[in-house]
This record gives sequence, C-alpha cells and structure tokens, in this order.
Amino acid sequence: MRTFKIGGVHPHDNKQFSAHQPITVCPLPKQAIIPLVQHIGAPAQAVVAVGAKVKVGELLAKAGGFVSANICSPVSGTVTKIDATTDAWGAPMQAIFIDVEGDEWLPEIDRKPEIIRQCTLDPKAIIDKIAAAGIVGLGGACFPTHVKLMPPPGKKAEVLIVNGVECEPYLTCDHQLMLEHGEEIIIGIQILKKALGVNRAIIGIENNKPDAIEHMTKLANASLGIEVMPLKLRYPQGGEKQLIDACIGRQVPSGALPIEVGAVVDNVATIFAIYEAVQKNKPLISRVMTVTGKNLAKPGNYSVRFGTPIEEVIALAGGVPADTGKIIGGGPMMGRAMDHIEGMPANKRLSGLLFMTEAESVRPEEENCIRCGKCVQACPMGLEPYLLSRMAELEMYDELEKHDIMDCIDCGCCVFTCPAHRRLLDGIRPGKAKVGAILRERAAAKK
Repeated sequence: MRTFKIGGVHPHDNKQFSAHQPITVCPLPKQAIIPLVQHIGAPAQAVVAVGAKVKVGELLAKAGGFVSANICSPVSGTVTKIDATTDAWGAPMQAIFIDVEGDEWLPEIDRKPEIIRQCTLDPKAIIDKIAAAGIVGLGGACFPTHVKLMPPPGKKAEVLIVNGVECEPYLTCDHQLMLEHGEEIIIGIQILKKALGVNRAIIGIENNKPDAIEHMTKLANASLGIEVMPLKLRYPQGGEKQLIDACIGRQVPSGALPIEVGAVVDNVATIFAIYEAVQKNKPLISRVMTVTGKNLAKPGNYSVRFGTPIEEVIALAGGVPADTGKIIGGGPMMGRAMDHIEGMPANKRLSGLLFMTEAESVRPEEENCIRCGKCVQACPMGLEPYLLSRMAELEMYDELEKHDIMDCIDCGCCVFTCPAHRRLLDGIRPGKAKVGAILRERAAAKK
C-alpha cells in the first residue's frame, strides 16, 4: 500500500470518540464576530459600514490583494461595529461584529437539497465564482483556492490530488463529510478538473477509513477519470508534498510549490465548498469541525457558521469537562493550545477543538539532547530539527536559511519522536517566522 518515502510517525489516531457521528448543525448565535484574516495573505478589506443591514452570503470584506480572500456574511442582521479584537492565541485582528436578526439569505443562493450534477461554466467562470465565494483551503493552510487554480506562466497542472487523508489524530470531520456528501464532492472534483484542464484526479484516503474508501469508490467512475487510492496509515500524509509523493511518486523540490511537479492538491472540505459555490451560488460561510476529547460529553462533528462564538459550540458538545487541562485549536500534532475561549469565533481556519485532560496536558521535563537522530529520521521534509532548533535559539538566521528552515511544515513529528522531550518545534517556529520576514524584506527591496 502506498505512502510517502521520507520520515513520518504513527501516533494513536484516537478517532473513535467522534468517528461516525452525524454532522450536527450548530444553532445561530446572537452575535457573530467575523475576523478579517481567515486565510494566508493580505487581510480582507471591509466593504460594509456600521449600521448596515446584511443578508447571509452578502460580501462583507473583499480580498486585500492577489493572495487574499473575500469574506461573505454567515448571518443576517446589523453591523454594530468594526473593531480590533484578539484571537484565542492573543494575536490582534480586525473583525466585523454583527447582531443576528433572523436568517435571511441572498435570493440567488440555492438552498434546496437537490444535487446539481451538470456544470456548464467555462474554466474562467468557475475560478471567478470560487474567488467571489471566498474559498480557501480547509485542510489547515487556508491558502486562497482561486490562486492555486491559476498556475504561473510556463506551469501546467497534470493531475488533481484530493486530500481525504485526515491524518491528524482525533479529527473526523473530513471523514464524515465524505460519508454524508460524497456525491457533491465527486461533482466538485469534476468541476475542478474542468477549471484546471486535467483529465486525472486521485482521491487519497488512509486505510483507517475503510467505509469512506468503499463509499467514494462506488461514487467515482473510471470514465470520470477519478481514482480512489487507499493509503497506508502514516502521519503527516495529509501534507501536500507527502500526499503527492504517496499518490504519484513525485517529490516537490525544496522551496517549490506542487505545480512544479504538475500537481494541484485540494482538501475534500474545500471541494465540497467549491461544489456549493459553483452549483448553488453559496459562498464559504460555514465549515464542519470536530469537537472531541476523551472526557467530552458529546464529541462529534458540527457544522458551524463562521463568527459563532466557540463557547456556544462547546456548550452543544456538553460543555468543558471538569478535568480539562488544555483546549487545542485543531488536532494534537499541528494544533495550538488556546489562551482563552471567550469571544473566540469559529472561522475558516478552525478544523476542530480538542479537550485534553490535566494528565495529558503535562509536558514531560526536557532533558539534554543525546544526538540520537530520531528527529532527523522522523522529519518528513528531510531536515535536521535538533540543529534548526538550536540555531534558532542562537539567532543564526543566515544558517537557518541555508539549512532550509522554510521547508519545515510544523508537523510536530520531531517533538513526538524525541526521547529527551525537547521542545524542538517551539524553537523552530519563531526562527522560521524571522527567516520568512527576512526573505520578504529582501524580495521587497529588489522590486
């Protein structure tokens, strides 16, 4: 069975708590808080004013640059303020605050349950619709999807790779989405193939989801040029470069994008959003997220409108367990512990909430590095995490650049495998951020 060639680990998947839980729709909030940064790239720019009445699907903020994304209203009501706030990790952000009044949608949005199978739009019209809908990658990166569908001059897509891997432990929202909306995802794949001008698509799914593999295989048809590829269970197989290696055996060069090897990768949740945008005129206003934990009363998969305070989602899942030590935004490998949950809204980036017990939350005491090389063996990007972490601590930014720190995908394999419990990623992340800033300054100076 296929998998990627370099590194990787096998953490316990702990998906049994929320797996096969039907998608539950979260009720509308009384107030929605809509951040203007829910994607990689420039912040979106507000196009509504305080006092404006808005409907579901109406444009609230337009993309602030080429790499940016529109933000459409997930609720109907009155804009009460546009103000600074902070996210759950203390970072400042601008947000639009809306007092919710009813649930009035733009009339052009098709809310009927019937599935629309035929798409008559040409590639440009498809991409324009995706851009207007504010669709970004929902697998974690939140890269604006319309940009990914416009390869630079001289580059051409050969294959669409669909990420149904969901390798992050605990999370099951993509798995359940495939089970409940597999047909719409298949139609979305056909739409994307048309937009990219490719004849081949591969849906990669890890073999711990046999029902999803069976279901999607039945829906896919060889005549459609869509292949379902079961993959060996291995983290971080959902990373773009790892998934490309697993599916087509091509390695993306250091510093390059998947298009360099003729591939475009999109997550199944992103593709479902594309179906809704192109076939139903529905912007990206909600997502399915997993709320889970060993002692949570009602772990499950919840469809949540963006802007909904996560406290209300948590209440739907039974509330914060008494023995909670940490709440993780996302999964345990790539997610981050939240500083607070008060006022934190659901958004495009948030794939899950994980409640870790007090015992699980205690990090073992660090010991001295013994140069065992396990972090090097585990790194799926072929890096030397122990060295990068030490260089970052010493602020050796030129050396960090030479040692390809920007190739780090923050997967946490190095931390997971380290017998000395070194906080390797805690050191690498700020070093990577600093080197990234240096590279952007250097590029700007050349213009």
